[in-house]
Amino acid sequence: MTIVPADTALRAGWALTSRDEGQRVKYRYRPQYFAEVWRPGEPSLVIPIASKGNYGNAATSVGQLASASVHAEAVHVGEWNETPSLLFSTEIPTDGTVTVHALQTPGRGGSLVKPSGETEANLDAKPVQENVMPGIEPPPEGNVTLEPVPGCHVTPKYYTWFQEILGHTAAAGLMAFTGSGKATARHLTDRQGHKRFDGFEHAASGSVQDISHELLGDTYAGTDHVFRLNGPRIEAFSGVDARLFRLLAEGQVEEYRAVVHAKRHTRPQLTWDKKWGGPVSVHSDGSVLAIRLLPGQPRPRH
Repeated sequence: MTIVPADTALRAGWALTSRDEGQRVKYRYRPQYFAEVWRPGEPSLVIPIASKGNYGNAATSVGQLASASVHAEAVHVGEWNETPSLLFSTEIPTDGTVTVHALQTPGRGGSLVKPSGETEANLDAKPVQENVMPGIEPPPEGNVTLEPVPGCHVTPKYYTWFQEILGHTAAAGLMAFTGSGKATARHLTDRQGHKRFDGFEHAASGSVQDISHELLGDTYAGTDHVFRLNGPRIEAFSGVDARLFRLLAEGQVEEYRAVVHAKRHTRPQLTWDKKWGGPVSVHSDGSVLAIRLLPGQPRPRH
């Protein structure tokens, strides 16, 4: 399963703001994320996710869950009112424990099973920007065609395209995590920000890897961040398994997903790497975040 920012994915098909070219979706409610449940070579299941938080109590969360449902319902995948979704409201009190309220809305929709005669999704093809008509189409009442309601509707015509866009958007997020502009840009359409990222090529996408670390026995390509924590200097490394990085940098999303799926039982990992000198967290998608004190630094004060 992959979590994809909803606005980024939707921009490949809809103009969401006045800055986007195309007929704009004049509706500000949208889910924050899509959960794409996928398996190589098969249609994906797409679940909109709306999440909110508060410093109050359960009563506040009830209102937030009701509001979250409006956000989730702003995107339909398939039939009218049949898209499953997940709604969350998190209480973060000034004292006490954090409480997460969650609701699941079931539905028969969300599955990107292509209509008969449509081509299979090809995640290795370049992402295509569409201009989908805004609005969600309700079913007709008898012979009467009803006006669309505000939102974004992924109809069967766009299933293959949307599955490809979700795969590329997830890949772009991973490449941005490594600090590679060129590799990020190749997975985005213009409206998603292709030109914004198309200016810097990560060294790891070529024959030389000068920003890489060996962590838990594997090599990761990425970028370093140095900051201070109560005085001492801390190094944080964010990256992706070097083999997976090269696949995505070359646009081979299908092969990337095949490798990730094959290794799904060995990830994620969260442990201390003695050679690195700090904690290392490896996600199921092959990304890594590692933190350590720079040599010669005293431990942070609590």
